[in-house]
Amino acid sequence: MDFMNLGVMRAPRHLVFGAGQRGSLPRYASAFGTRALIVTDVRMAQDESFLQMRQALEAQGIATQVFDGVAAELPLSCIETGAEAGRMADAQMIIGIGGGSCLDAAKVIGALLTHGGAPQDYYGEYKVPGPIVPLILLPTTSGTGSEVTPVAVLDDPQRAMKIGIASPYLIPEIAICDPELTISCPPGLTAASGADAMTHAIESFTTLRRAPEPGLSLDHVFIGKNAISDSLGLEAIRLIAANLARCVSHGDDLEARSAMMLGSTLAGLAFGVAGTAAAHAIQYPVGAMTHTAHGLGVATLMPYVMAWNRPNCEAEFARIGAAMGLSATGDQTRQAEAAISAIAALFAQVGIPATIAELGVPEDRLDEIGQLALSAERLIKNNPRMLDAEGMKRIVRAAHSGDLDLLTATSPRKAALQ
Repeated sequence: MDFMNLGVMRAPRHLVFGAGQRGSLPRYASAFGTRALIVTDVRMAQDESFLQMRQALEAQGIATQVFDGVAAELPLSCIETGAEAGRMADAQMIIGIGGGSCLDAAKVIGALLTHGGAPQDYYGEYKVPGPIVPLILLPTTSGTGSEVTPVAVLDDPQRAMKIGIASPYLIPEIAICDPELTISCPPGLTAASGADAMTHAIESFTTLRRAPEPGLSLDHVFIGKNAISDSLGLEAIRLIAANLARCVSHGDDLEARSAMMLGSTLAGLAFGVAGTAAAHAIQYPVGAMTHTAHGLGVATLMPYVMAWNRPNCEAEFARIGAAMGLSATGDQTRQAEAAISAIAALFAQVGIPATIAELGVPEDRLDEIGQLALSAERLIKNNPRMLDAEGMKRIVRAAHSGDLDLLTATSPRKAALQ
């Protein structure tokens, strides 16, 4: 690690981790007033643990209004309904409980309650003009890391891809990470969300390193590779690699669930500063086109993006392999290739599709996906290897065909694509 490099940390004021820590919610909430809007989805609103948390809040003297209209992948249509519920409740705080979509919805609703307007007013970086109503977020999956990040991602039907709102003002006041809340998460969702967390960790650890000029962290929400996020991302990789498959096959294993949630949260802290890159850029149009889960998309794409980035990231990939427990055999190139193979094998083990064709992407729309992905500038500028239209075409075609050889420098098919 280059300790002379810039290091930046952005995090909730209080981050609480551990089994049973959801019990601390009422006391933390009481610091913000006596009226709360709880943002969740229909399934979670009926869960016994949710009902117990709501009752505990009421017993603390906090009146609660529940908005349970959050839908998977967060379509824009549910945000204004949630904001209206918050206005009707005269909410002094927002408590988000659920998966990444629920937590992201809480963030955007908080921005609308405080600053008005529509979600579209805040698309991009640094568009939220100031602090928002206090947020308390409790994740029930180990994946997005949204409980600690400055970003919310929405599905806007007016656009052909998902869109992000990125601002440090979206980081919650309180994050409570209780792995007991993930025990009931089904295997498929456990796999998709856990693979999402792994892509966060990998991309944050391999983002482009920028010159550590004063003001970098003020000019960019996502500043690229840095000393603090490197430490967090690498530990996240170690934890997720060792526990993801166990969580999928033995969902009641609290020790594995705890390690997985810690890995997801650390990955969120890492990419919340460093950012993500090409896998996320390509997934935005893939997800919008196929209506498949975000975690499935980024994980399917990750080995192909790693293969493209390998010439610029061999040292980092070798360290990723070491964190996954691979032996340091061969030269750095071989170690980097082994790490790519290990990631692909882990994802295959938990049921992640091997190609975007399996996600439902038709071959005649590959060029469209590449063009849309390149428009996600905040992600493309973070990629450690320069991406132009031709490079994007190679990645997307390889991810559709399942042929990693399309991305190697020695492949005879490389010339055929030019």
